[in-house]
Amino acid sequence: MLRALLLALILTLPAGAGAVEPDEILPDPALEARARAISEGLRCPVCRNESIDESHAPVARDIRLLVRERLLAGDSDREVTEAVVARYGEYVLLRPTAEGANLILWLAGPLFLLAGLGLGWSVIRARSRAGEAEPLTEAEKARLKDLLGG
Repeated sequence: MLRALLLALILTLPAGAGAVEPDEILPDPALEARARAISEGLRCPVCRNESIDESHAPVARDIRLLVRERLLAGDSDREVTEAVVARYGEYVLLRPTAEGANLILWLAGPLFLLAGLGLGWSVIRARSRAGEAEPLTEAEKARLKDLLGG
């Protein structure tokens, strides 16, 4: 039992960023560290919520190489990210910006939460004001008994 639990725990742990291949690694450790930091914020376009460093998809490799090419060309981290977004779209950002159309998505959750709380509060308040229902008359009790087959 303990072995099975331990095995299940090990299998659910993340595998880590093992997708970066040795031929992609830059010889300059500082540039490689910058490339890894940028890659942490970029999503693989074909994988679900995997950074490009975690993904084994060919397009993720292409993006990793593009990041490293831009760094070697002397671009800043922001310029590299902007180049990737310009080429692959804003979907590649694991943390999209809170501007423009994305602002609607950022605000929709809290707004719906507030609307739901307001609706719930108004329903509870309306029920508390309604009071108790009037008791059934003898005729209504007889009709109910007939309907229920009793």
